Amino acid sequence: MKTRTSARNRSSGRNSEGARKAGASTPAKASASGKARRAPSGPEGKRSAARGRPAGANGDAPARARPGKRLASPQSRPARIEQSGPLTGPEQAAPRVERVVVAEDRDGQRLDNFLASRLKGVPKSLIYRICRSGEVRINGSRAKPDQRVAAGDEIRIPPVRVAERGESGPPPATQLERIEAAIIHEDRDFLVIDKPAGVASHGGSGVSFGVIELLRAARPHDTLELVHRLDRDTSGVLVLARKRSALVALQAAIRAGQTEKHYLALLAGTLERSPWRVDAPLRKSVLQGGERMVRVDEEGKPSRSRFIELERLGAASLVEVALDTGRTHQIRVHAQHIGHPLAGDEKYGARGFNKAIRERGLRRLFLHAARFAFELGSRSFHFHAPLAPELAQVVTALQRQPLARVAEDD
Repeated sequence: MKTRTSARNRSSGRNSEGARKAGASTPAKASASGKARRAPSGPEGKRSAARGRPAGANGDAPARARPGKRLASPQSRPARIEQSGPLTGPEQAAPRVERVVVAEDRDGQRLDNFLASRLKGVPKSLIYRICRSGEVRINGSRAKPDQRVAAGDEIRIPPVRVAERGESGPPPATQLERIEAAIIHEDRDFLVIDKPAGVASHGGSGVSFGVIELLRAARPHDTLELVHRLDRDTSGVLVLARKRSALVALQAAIRAGQTEKHYLALLAGTLERSPWRVDAPLRKSVLQGGERMVRVDEEGKPSRSRFIELERLGAASLVEVALDTGRTHQIRVHAQHIGHPLAGDEKYGARGFNKAIRERGLRRLFLHAARFAFELGSRSFHFHAPLAPELAQVVTALQRQPLARVAEDD
């Protein structure tokens, strides 16, 4: 780390010419044999320390000069650096606050994705952390990671220590191979995978590498962005964009309800009607321990699902769920709302039903994104992922021996 010498060198044995040279902004190296001066004690010492205090760590507020002292000129200060390599020594300049104006082609992009595109190699967990702490700002105001930026917005990006950038290390080769093997389609606009259960869409709290981080590591020369997300425990079709124009176009189609998303799920009991249209607004909340929960609430966001029975398996039903909206945990909460919770759902499910299904081999949430279809201009896209093998085995077991009626939870 660089330090600045004072304008006048008070050390003994230096001549006046040396003192004048010491006033320049050249870096000073610490001496192993030199002794630091003891600061005055008491109130006067505190005032003196305050007057000589250096600039803030984020580079926003310059230091105030003491009487008779000169600050280094702006031209002599270290320039901003953006690097992904390790620090090479004490002379390496530290990163500084960066202010970036959002370009037209980034209009409407999520803040976390905008930051990820500029801070190459920085894990999403760190991006979320600097957003939550208020270090990232949009036009001077605090901003959440999922907030959309607009063309012309000024984004304040705090210093990100290079040491932190590599804190997670590179993804294990086995994870990269697994995610590469999951690719089911790619063209000039999109890359589509059959996401395995247990892999998050993106990194975050407690998750170093999600799908987007793994694919960016596997394909460092590609520009990849998540079009939508799947819960960590949900398997199936996940679409990523390879071009900004494709990302914007497909996300606009999703918001306009011009896409078809179909899931396969195993529910408790048998549906009283099929199709069963559920129109129940959903609202997100965070519990005291930080756990995210969603509940049906009249003041929530409009949410619509259609449950279609495919096969009765005793006291369980294999269903297809078509989404008209895409809210967080929508299928899981709507299924609970109509009295037919998902198998393997530890958050919104029924304990007795989950226990009975575990005895048939289920070890995860039974929810699979089977199909995603849409049109962009004259092109039609239909992406399909067959039911995950571990879920298909559970269905086979239930076909051989349908589930007996399970007592309702207390």
